[in-house]
Parts: sequence; C-alpha cells; structure tokens
Amino acid sequence: MGNYILRRLLGIIPLLLGISIITFSVIHLAPGKPTDLQTQLNPKISQQTRKRLEKLYGLDKPLHVQYAAWLKRIIHLDFGTSFTDHRSVRSKIMETLPITLMINVLSIIFILLIAIPVGIASATKRHSWFDRCSTVFVFIGFSMPSFWLALLLIIFFSIKLGWLPISGLHSMNYDQMSYFQRLTDFGRHLIMPVFIGAFGGIAGMSRYMRSNMLEVLNQDYIRTARAKGLSEFRVIYKHGLKNAIIPLITILGLSVPGLIGGSVIIENIFAIPGMGRLFFQSAMSRDYPVIMGILTMGAGLTLIGNLIADICYGIVDPRIKYEKR
Repeated sequence: MGNYILRRLLGIIPLLLGISIITFSVIHLAPGKPTDLQTQLNPKISQQTRKRLEKLYGLDKPLHVQYAAWLKRIIHLDFGTSFTDHRSVRSKIMETLPITLMINVLSIIFILLIAIPVGIASATKRHSWFDRCSTVFVFIGFSMPSFWLALLLIIFFSIKLGWLPISGLHSMNYDQMSYFQRLTDFGRHLIMPVFIGAFGGIAGMSRYMRSNMLEVLNQDYIRTARAKGLSEFRVIYKHGLKNAIIPLITILGLSVPGLIGGSVIIENIFAIPGMGRLFFQSAMSRDYPVIMGILTMGAGLTLIGNLIADICYGIVDPRIKYEKR
C-alpha cells in the first residue's frame, strides 16, 4: 500500500503540469487583458502607460516565457501577486479555501446520509410507491439547474417566510451574539448553500446505491444468508451493504470536481466569501495569477480526492491488492 501511495503521489506531478499548461494557455487566449479594466475606463491614460503596465505585469513577454516564470515560482510555492489589489495570491486563496472546503465536506456528508438509506430502501422495496417517488426525485435532481433552485429557495424561505438569511455567513449583529447564538446563526446561513450543493449529488448517489444493492441482493451468498435464517436487517445491512457501498466510494471520489466547480455558482448566489466566488471575480477582472492559483489548487484537491477514494476502495474491499506490477 505504501509503494502504491508513493507512486500515485509522484504521478500527480506530471498531471498537474499538464493541467497547468492547458489552463495557462486557455486563460491567455480569452479576450481581454488584465490592464483593460485599468486603462480603457480612463481616457487620459496614454498608449505608453498601457505598455508600461503590461511590462510591469510581465504580459509583454511571449507566452512560454510567462509560463516558465510562473512555473519557477510555483516550485517554491509562490503563486505570485494579484493584479487587482497586489496581495499575495496564496494568502487570498488560504483565506477562502477553508470556507469552500467546509461547504463541500458538509455537502458530501449530507449526500451520504440521505443517498445511502434512500438507495437501500428503493432496492429492497423495488417497484413500490417509495421507489417510484425516489425515481421521480432523481430525474428532478438531474434536470433542475442549481442556480434556479437556489433562487426559488431564496424567494420562498428568505423573502416569503423569512426563515433563513439570504446571503453571507454571518448576520450584521454577529459580534453582539452569544456563542450559542453565533453557532445557530452560522448554521442558518449554511442550510441553503449546503442543500443546493448536495441536491444533485443525492439524486445521483441514491440511484447508484439502488443499482449496486439490487445487484448484490441477487448474489448467491445473499440467498445462502437468507436460507440460514438470518434476519432481513442483518442480511441487508451486514452482508449486502458492505459490498454494495464499494463502487460508491469511487463514484464519490469522481464527484469531487463537480462539487468544487459548483462552488462558483453557489458562493456567488449566496455571496459567500469562498474560493469559488474569488475565482469568479478574478475571471471577470482577468487576474491571471489568482486564476492560475485557484485552478492549480482545485486540480490538486481533485487528484488527491481521487487518490483517497482509491485508498478507501482498497481498505473496504480486501480482495483488492495494490502491488507493484
């Protein structure tokens, strides 16, 4: 296992290198320059001033030279300086990354807590009213855009009923609250973002869980367990669930990129100061260092998430051996 983890970690390096080359090229091919927002709105700025700004940011050099300079900084874990406020990119990312990770982790926990029981119930009660209702829920979850659902929830729960706050992570009087009130206020602000982030995942994971459980329940060892007189609860949750949940681990690892990408929409709708919102603002202002820093960080988290899923896959299923070939 140790050799496998080491080989996978070393394999992440060329993958990140390839991803960085593609993303660096794409963002520089997009129309507009970082200096446009600073120069085009001010008619008094001359062409010489524009060229001076481009030279200051290093945009006057060929693309491969710019990438080589960026890569040299990355080796020393230096993501550069933001073009907009001249702050360190690493500090800006580290301020927003915990918020995005917290929302994504809570979404994953919520997905597992809901999707696994729903999938098991749909498989054990096949063609029942519950199975049909869950199938309708799956189609709704797959087809409903997250931004549209978020707006509906804001209108209903925040504007109509006034139960939940519309945006942010804290209320205006947060500093005057007691510890319990702060905790409650923070939780109320997270309800809608976490639900929106988990809604599509619940639909997909419950369907995968149903399919895996149906396949497992038709195996010979399940029939043998029932023939021995074991209770249905023990057959399903001790023998069936342990084997049906194995493919779900891999699917969960593959869903990490979708959750991170969905943070861009969710954090902008609910005005959450996370990494997704920072990425959107940086993309609008063509802040190349911040964009590259966030994309590199997101790619690294995605690859590490897939590695953790593979490791958990081997732990859950003892038949899988990670040996050097």
